[in-house]
Amino acid sequence: MDGTKRENIRMGQHVSIVLKQDQATGSLTEGVVERILTNSAHHPHGIKVKLSSGEVGRVKVIHD
Repeated sequence: MDGTKRENIRMGQHVSIVLKQDQATGSLTEGVVERILTNSAHHPHGIKVKLSSGEVGRVKVIHD
């Protein structure tokens, strides 16, 4: 699924995000969505979320 569309992301979903400090390398961090931080319906770099671990980043992969 597409991590650039807010409608595809739900709280409690398992996702992979890229953290701000990992943007240069593209290293992904997995976790469960606690909160959706982006208000707009679409963002070209991915919707920004907060994981249950407290980490904040943009969604790159949505796991089923």
